[in-house]
This record gives sequence, C-alpha cells and structure tokens, in this order.
Amino acid sequence: MRRRLLALLLSLCCLASAQTRRTPKPAEVSPVDQAEAAIAKQDWANAEPLLKDATAKDPKDYRAWYDLGYVCAAQDKTAEAVDAYRHSVDAKADVFESNLNLGIALAKLGNNADAARYLAAATTLKPASQPEEGYFRAWLSLGYVRGSQSPARAVEAYQQASKFRPKDPEPHLSAARAYEALKSPAEAQREYEAVLALDPNSKEAITGLANLYVASKQLPQAESMLRKVLAGDPSNANAQLQLARVLAAEYKDDDAAAAYDGALKLLPNDAEAHRSAADFYLAAKKYKEAASAYAALVQATPNDATLHELYGNALLRLHQNAAAQEQALLAIKLNPNLGEAYNDLAFAAAENKNYELSLKALDARAKFYPETQGTYFLRATNYDNLRSVKEAVAAYKHFLAIADGKFPDQEWQARHRLIALDPESRKK
Repeated sequence: MRRRLLALLLSLCCLASAQTRRTPKPAEVSPVDQAEAAIAKQDWANAEPLLKDATAKDPKDYRAWYDLGYVCAAQDKTAEAVDAYRHSVDAKADVFESNLNLGIALAKLGNNADAARYLAAATTLKPASQPEEGYFRAWLSLGYVRGSQSPARAVEAYQQASKFRPKDPEPHLSAARAYEALKSPAEAQREYEAVLALDPNSKEAITGLANLYVASKQLPQAESMLRKVLAGDPSNANAQLQLARVLAAEYKDDDAAAAYDGALKLLPNDAEAHRSAADFYLAAKKYKEAASAYAALVQATPNDATLHELYGNALLRLHQNAAAQEQALLAIKLNPNLGEAYNDLAFAAAENKNYELSLKALDARAKFYPETQGTYFLRATNYDNLRSVKEAVAAYKHFLAIADGKFPDQEWQARHRLIALDPESRKK
C-alpha cells in the first residue's frame, strides 16, 4: 500500500501542481512564478528557496504553500510536505488538490486518521481539471487509509472509485481484500472475479480466488479456473503454482507433481514455490523428491530449524538414518523447542543403534507431545537392546495395554520378548 500511495502522491502532485499554476504575464514574474518555472524543469534546488521566501512574506499564499508541498514531496521530504500542504489548506480550505495531496502525504507517514479526514474532504470538492481522474484517486486513496480500521467503509470508498474508472481492476482488488478482512468470502469472490474479467492475468486475483475456492472446498472450480487461465497464458507462473496446490488438495498426486514441476521451471528462484513443492512431496510420500527439494532449501536458508527437521524426516523415510539424525540434531540446535525434531531424532538414533540417544530424544519429545503406541514400543526396544530388562518389560507391557490390536506385528514381538524377559509372563 505504501508504494501505491507514493505513486499516487507523485502522479497527483505533478498533475495538480500543473493545474494550479497560471501562465505569467511577461511583465509580472513573481517568485512563485519563477519557482513554478523551476518546478517544470524539476529544478527543486532553485524552486524550494523561492517558495520558502514567498510563504515567509505571505503566510496566506495557498498557492505558494501548495507548490512548496509538491517540491518537498518530490524530494521525499514527506513531513515537510505535510506541513506545507496543511498551510495551504488552512489558507484556502476548498481546493481539491491541496486536500487530496495532504491526505496522501499523511497516509505515507502512517497518520491514517488525519489522512482520511482530508481525503474525505477532497471527495466533496471540485478538481481543477480531469474530475473523473481526480475523484478516482481521492476515493481509492480514502479506501486505502480506511482499510485497516474500517474495512466496511473502505469497501464503500472502493465502490465509489470504481464509478469513475470502471475498467480499472484496482478498486475491485482492494474491495476483495477488504471483504476477506470482513470474513465475507462470497463478496470477496465476486470482486476477485470482477478483477479477472478486467485483467485475466492478475496474479493477486488468481491467488485470492484460488484460495477462496480452496477454503470453501470448491476445488473443482479452482482447478477449472486455473486451467482456463493457463490455457490462455501457459507462462503464468502464479497460476501454475496455484494449480499445483489445488491438485494437491484434491489428492491428485501425479497431476500435482507435474504441475509443481512446471511451476518450479517458471519460478526457479522462488523460495515459496520450492517450499510448497517440498511440503507436497513429503505429504504425498514422494520422499526422494522431498529430500532433494528440502536439501536445496536448507542450503539456501541454513538457519531455518523447521527446514532441517523436514529434510531430516524425508531422509528418515528413505532410511538414510545417519543423515536424518544429523539434520534432527541441527534442527534442535537451532530451535530447542521444536518437538517434531526430537521425534525424528528418536527413531533415527534407534536405527543407528544409538539407543541411549534415542531414549533421551523420547524423554525430550514427551515434554511437547503425549506418548503414543509407537513411542512406547520404541522405548521398549531401546531398553531391550541396552539389556535394561526391568525398563524394557515395563515399556512392553505399557505398549500392549494401549495397542488394542492395531499393531499386530509389534504386538507379536512384544509378547514374545516379554516371555523371554519376564518370568511372570511365561506363566500366562
């Protein structure tokens, strides 16, 4: 939003400054006229002192104050621009351009309450020229500054802006976001669809609409919409990525894998796309692809504990246990509160016959998650391998008490180990 406001500020100031100037008569070249001639050449260094001198001599010269605000804004002196525009409005309150530019400059400083007041005032005044363009920018800017505090009133402003430039997708896009903030998905969907009608390649609308379809479980609609977009624009990387996500949500794993492959070719350096693909591969049990994707992500972001944990989990599924253990330890070093890393470490260490480390990892895991049938069985086999008979017997018995016939192989092993280890079990 800040970039949009800056663009609005610069374009409006250029337009409005030209509108408020008059062609001087040859005989009367005032300091303000000289300053405006310098402004036309973007000669801020000469224009600024002339205007400061003019405002010092006549503090009620709204034209000089307005031009000074323009010069300051053009040099990114936003606070000084606000001060000059305030003086201009104080000297003559019914000038559209002064109110508009003051509102935009205040918004750039983050003073949205004051910004909204002056922008609202601008919508009631008459621009010097090109009224439709002026009102469009005033209403659109008013929507921006209202957005964080009152999304409903922001929508009203965006709807007004759209009346003055009906073929511009921006008011609809902003209204869609405001409706999302209001948790009104049907209205947001309508606005995103209006954006796509005006700009079929809008990345923001494609993303927003696809997300709405996914959130409302309208997956076939999302898939259909994205395929239609890609038919007209096969190089639309954002649509390709969204299609991959939708296909993954539909559990069309092979189609999703192909879509992710296409997306990554279009977005070779996009970290978000690569992370999305890696997460999909892991969830779809495509562990080889997942490990490769996470390896690249870890290399690019070595201090991300979660990435190390996920990479280690993929390696664990591939039975690359030494590497999996290393990644789990790195994840824990970076974030000691990452419970999943202790889970991975426990299983990797056991496979590496480091039973003591596995038990320590299980103890640490228990601080974050409740014990499961799997962790009790792993504890039992760890103790069994360490010849800690008493602890092994207790863990096997606990496992059998909660297994409930859901783990037949492990239950068979536990019973036979109890017979071998526990005299009481032999009597049963």
